Amino acid sequence: MARIKYYYFESPKELLLKNEVKEMEFYYDNLLLEVNKLQSQLGNMEHRDDNIYRVVLGAEPIDKSIRDAGIGGIDRYEDVRRKNIIHEDIIVRLSEQVDNLRRKIYIESKSQDEVVELAESKEKLFAAIPAIQPVANKQLIALASGFGLRIHPIYKVKKMHTGVDFAAAIGTPIYATADGTVDKVDVSFSGYGKVIEIDHGFGYRSRYAHMHGFAVSKGQKIKRGDLIGYVGNTGLSTAPHLHYEVFVNGIHANPVHYFFNDLNPAEYEKIIELASIENQSLGM
Repeated sequence: MARIKYYYFESPKELLLKNEVKEMEFYYDNLLLEVNKLQSQLGNMEHRDDNIYRVVLGAEPIDKSIRDAGIGGIDRYEDVRRKNIIHEDIIVRLSEQVDNLRRKIYIESKSQDEVVELAESKEKLFAAIPAIQPVANKQLIALASGFGLRIHPIYKVKKMHTGVDFAAAIGTPIYATADGTVDKVDVSFSGYGKVIEIDHGFGYRSRYAHMHGFAVSKGQKIKRGDLIGYVGNTGLSTAPHLHYEVFVNGIHANPVHYFFNDLNPAEYEKIIELASIENQSLGM
């Protein structure tokens, strides 16, 4: 009788094993669901990385073949298969997805590190661009002369004026237009008179001439907006003013193109107009 009973009805042990298998399948399914959710979230991160962060920072997106590369080795999960584990296909599939997710997370973490470095580099670049006026508008008498051919104040002939002249009272504060290192502090009775030059890095350099006095010394690190000296009338100058120059990779650039942090569009158009007037410069 006992044998007939167990032939038609599952034994308590079989029921227990069956319930354990169902429980395991339930947890497997939930783990697979969580892995799929994580893969979806990581996919969104990868999309933002390639199509937003890297685009803004001017970097190439990571090649899809690198992101989608598999984990090598056809025998990678052979140990699972050899053990004849119940539902080994589910375990192998879950293991493959976890390994794939682990690899993608590693690639994305390295990418995020690169993005951070790019952002920090961009931040330093932006800080190195001469982006403000060296003399505040409220203390400015006039933009006396702009960049281009101008009548020389001494020789009375047209010569290239390589900067912008800011007419202001002697002693008016002069501010650094970008972060950098003061690498020239010079005094001359002709030419630029008292002059400061700042190396901003990334190919940018600025010069401040005909100054009355200095507020910094050679080798000093400065930030955009720091006080560096005062407007004067030294050297080859006919009136109190600051002669200001900007260099990009060793070549003179029109400084008015670098006043964008200080001016709204209407003010910028006005200063471009004033700087284009062919008048007489106040000094070299």
